[in-house]
Amino acid sequence: MNLQPLLDALDLQEDAARTLADELRAQIDELQTRLREVDAHLEHLVITREIVTGLADREPVGAPDLPKHPDSPASLPPSTIRPGRYEPWTRVAAAEPARSGTRQVVSFSH
Repeated sequence: MNLQPLLDALDLQEDAARTLADELRAQIDELQTRLREVDAHLEHLVITREIVTGLADREPVGAPDLPKHPDSPASLPPSTIRPGRYEPWTRVAAAEPARSGTRQVVSFSH
């Protein structure tokens, strides 16, 4: 009896099974990497939720009464307010002339 054709068929099946196993291991490695990334992102979201809810618990019930800034529109006479032009958080810098229709804006922190 000649066993060679049977052994050749077994070799082909073994090779195919090994190739499939290697491909599945590669997919598992990729999925484990993606799972670690998603777990880390989820952990960050949980921490963010804890921080936000912790801050919300400490927030005062009403808005605090803040002193009026002398340049705020509410404290200026109506004749000095130009609608659409007031930007309380910026001032136009006069140190350098404007170039080609642009203006420099300097932000002030309070």
